[in-house]
Amino acid sequence: MERKKTGLTIIELLIVLGIIAILTSLLIPALSVVRNTARDAKQRAQFSTIDLGLSAFKNDYGDYPPSSWTPQELTGDYCGAQKLAEALLGWDLLGFHPNSAWRSDGLDSADGTLAYDPAQTRDVDGDGVPDSLNERKGPYLELASSNAFKLGDLFVNTAPLAPNTFVLCDVFGARSVQLSNGKTVKAGAPVLYYKANSSEKIIGGIYNVLDNQAIVMAKQQSDGLEHLLGNSANQYEFFYNYISDPKINARVWPYRPDSYILISAGVDGLYGTRDDIRNFGN
Repeated sequence: MERKKTGLTIIELLIVLGIIAILTSLLIPALSVVRNTARDAKQRAQFSTIDLGLSAFKNDYGDYPPSSWTPQELTGDYCGAQKLAEALLGWDLLGFHPNSAWRSDGLDSADGTLAYDPAQTRDVDGDGVPDSLNERKGPYLELASSNAFKLGDLFVNTAPLAPNTFVLCDVFGARSVQLSNGKTVKAGAPVLYYKANSSEKIIGGIYNVLDNQAIVMAKQQSDGLEHLLGNSANQYEFFYNYISDPKINARVWPYRPDSYILISAGVDGLYGTRDDIRNFGN
């Protein structure tokens, strides 16, 4: 009796492998899309928590935190993204102090510690708790999920910005950073924050591109890649087109002219590209 042959021939095996390769090539991009969609949703969720925190801040203090930055402002080392982190978490992550002068050193407008007391020693009422802590509100975000990092841990060169100040980073943890305590973690790009000047009537007065320009330039230098949001050509034409609302035809007009805008660099880590996540537009 002849024994019946079993198993696959080489041709059949190659066909099976070819089918597997085709299915894999179709599946991997689909998985990448699903992964990116999930991260986009996570980033929008972070923006929602920031929105809630800023609403609570405005309810307590009557307005949203400032975002202004100019080289002539004190030492010129504290800009929009840093001020967002201070407003929601506090200069030292222990809550916001109402006497804040929005300074990178945490001092008040008279160069004193009536805002943040770095040594935590001032206790006028003698209750055993530093006055600085008793007078604070917040934090307005949960610290564990805020993605707060010191600039000096994100970038080798932060000049002119103060390296020991905090920023809130987005959820796209594209790079590993070593913290001052030696621990290595994944960190995203700083979330850019611009406060609207609602009294102005032109787009360049409502939002000031310079509020976060130093942050964008620090990341551009770190990445070695151009960030379009920092392009200064034609008086920062790209930025103002980027934030303009196309539904308004009478004049160039920004989204959210009465509040603020938030920008994440997205999965590619570059400000001003199509994958940016924003709290305005699409």
